[in-house]
Amino acid sequence: MTAKKATKKKSTDSGSYSRFTEFDIHLFKTGKHFKLYEKMGAHYVEVGGEKGTYFAVWAPNAKSVHVIGNFNHWTAKDHKLNPRWDESGIWEGFFPGVNKGEAYKYAIHSNTGEHLEKADPFAIFAEVPPSTASIIWEDHYQWKDKKWMDKRKEMAQKPKPYSVYELHFGSWRRKHEEGNRSLTYVEMATELVDYIKDLGYTHVEFLPIMEHPFFGSWGYQLTGYYAPTSRFGNPGDFKYLVDSLHQAGIGVILDWVPSHFPGDAHGLFKFDGTHLYEHADPRKGFHPDWKSYIFNYGRNEVRSFLISNAIYWLDQYHIDGLRVDAVASMLYLDYSRKEGEWIPNEYGGRENIESIVFLKEFNETAYGQYPDIVTIAEESTAWPGVSRPTYLGGLNFGKKWMMGWMHDTLQYFKNDPIHRRYHQNEITFSIMYAFTENFMLPLSHDEVVHGKGSLMGRMPGDEWRRFANLRLMYGYMYTHPGTKLLFMGGEFGQTSEWNHDRSLDWYLLDHSFHQGVYKLTKDLNNLYKTERALYHYSFDERGFKWVDYSDHQNSVIIYQRKSDKEEDDLIVICNFTPEVRSHYRIGVPYRGEWKEIFNSDNLAYNGSGILNQGMINTSPVKYHGWDYSVSITLPPLAIIILKLEKEQAEFELGG
Repeated sequence: MTAKKATKKKSTDSGSYSRFTEFDIHLFKTGKHFKLYEKMGAHYVEVGGEKGTYFAVWAPNAKSVHVIGNFNHWTAKDHKLNPRWDESGIWEGFFPGVNKGEAYKYAIHSNTGEHLEKADPFAIFAEVPPSTASIIWEDHYQWKDKKWMDKRKEMAQKPKPYSVYELHFGSWRRKHEEGNRSLTYVEMATELVDYIKDLGYTHVEFLPIMEHPFFGSWGYQLTGYYAPTSRFGNPGDFKYLVDSLHQAGIGVILDWVPSHFPGDAHGLFKFDGTHLYEHADPRKGFHPDWKSYIFNYGRNEVRSFLISNAIYWLDQYHIDGLRVDAVASMLYLDYSRKEGEWIPNEYGGRENIESIVFLKEFNETAYGQYPDIVTIAEESTAWPGVSRPTYLGGLNFGKKWMMGWMHDTLQYFKNDPIHRRYHQNEITFSIMYAFTENFMLPLSHDEVVHGKGSLMGRMPGDEWRRFANLRLMYGYMYTHPGTKLLFMGGEFGQTSEWNHDRSLDWYLLDHSFHQGVYKLTKDLNNLYKTERALYHYSFDERGFKWVDYSDHQNSVIIYQRKSDKEEDDLIVICNFTPEVRSHYRIGVPYRGEWKEIFNSDNLAYNGSGILNQGMINTSPVKYHGWDYSVSITLPPLAIIILKLEKEQAEFELGG
């Protein structure tokens, strides 16, 4: 920004206005203030008839704090903040004439003699990286999503389909003709909304959208926890995108990272010259995997900062859910550490008690204020009760990523079909623990990076078989208990590994095989939303029953999906080999006319077109523990779904 004429503050301005009460300060110091964004940071206000900006920052070990910016030539002379008398460590001040749109930082002189220039931890807007200053901002966005928010409340406790399209904002689609730039928030409000609506997903999940200096971190190294990244527009623009998604009936989930933060000079690290936000001891405060710093969850003010941040996105941006990254790294003191590199808890164990308390409080607070949202844990261990209530000893997340299902499924599909008979347990094992948590089935960004290739690249065989395998895997995911998540590009069979610096390979949609995967994904979403048996008991064993998991020789599995109404029941058959199996008999729970309502081998998906057309009548032949059965054809490398079309009574059959 260009330098402006320096604005001399009046000597009586600083300290003459405060947004804090004694009650606020008490809550802050005890770690119970969960709307700190209303008090801290920069607020453009009118005081005594003069418009200006009030600043408040927590820096208890600072000797002095100044606000610097273009308005004072970035010099720490004027615009000095005053420390509060209450020993809260908060510095504050009001300065007339410092207006919206100004870039600023805090110049902190520490008690240890350091001179630091820090971005505002509570800034709601920031300069476009690589610039690092905060920006004074306000907007008066008029939301138009009341219908969505009302419906969200109404549907909070009802069973509902939940399919998520996960995406990285900067690389979803780019303007090649304009220097390969990413789309803006406003552009996405048209292009993304139309795309997701056509595909039929219920939600989108953005990889961290908060401000981050290094684009290659995908947003997982945050410096601006309260600011949507300015790379794509201003805060009002992002609200417009969320609003547009809501008006189209699409929910919005944000990836949230309370597990660690980077050591950038303008960020939270050693904020006031001391380890304020992070643990001082590297055995607790430094993350060896990501070379980043771990929050001190035992410090009351840090918990208030983080929980306030979660509430901020739910409150100010109408966000429908938060997916919490790297929960496992928060739960274990020895996570990615060798012996001697970690400190046991007070009982000698490896559990991070302070983090556990924080996660429980975060979930209780989020659900307490917004009972119609959802929190989702990325947690890769067998930690018990992640999605169980705190009164039962759980962490109180709404859902947990089913990492075991993801690993076993991808491992199974890598096998050549001729060998799958020896790995039947890999594809069936997930049901052993499927109802111990509220699981979400993820095929996420983590599975298409770091040399893993694309999902398509894991599929064995020639081109036809690879696409058939992918369609089969997606069908298996949508009929397996649990909610669903797929990373961008998977919906049309992206063939190359995800690269955050370039767009998805949209040209692939010009090819029939990729069009087929897209159509299948769309139909699976629609089927998932219309067939109650696929979502009514998503997390309940009443919604699933094995029909047959023992046909190892043919690599076939059969299961029943159920709702609270018998007429909704579905029979799902997966053939994991390229062999067509004619006259394959399966048991069914009701006699009558059954109909094939889905077949991944359909010509519409570029399959071979081996279908069970017309009505399939039952025979009074006992099979799979039921009194009736049907004989069907199993298409190659395909999944089919049967539903009872018309039940026949005893007298109709002369019985």
